[in-house]
Amino acid sequence: MDMNEETSESRKLKCDDTSRCFQLLESILDGEIDNSKEVLKEKLAKCQPCFEHFHLEQAIRDVLKTRCTKQEVPTELADCIRQKIQEIK
Repeated sequence: MDMNEETSESRKLKCDDTSRCFQLLESILDGEIDNSKEVLKEKLAKCQPCFEHFHLEQAIRDVLKTRCTKQEVPTELADCIRQKIQEIK
């Protein structure tokens, strides 16, 4: 699936609900949505901010996967981070 098929001119320049859309895109990247390829292709074809956010988020995740060394994270720290993320949402 080529995410760059559509040109930026054919996408709307302002997202109607960036928070919800960005959350959807992150869920897709996390593999939490079954029909993610169809949803993703449709969303990115229509919305420039979502297109940009998706590719930025994907690039960040790729860098983290390839550049970061895998070290055991203390359970308490992971739980604390999860709790802070939930509070922010």
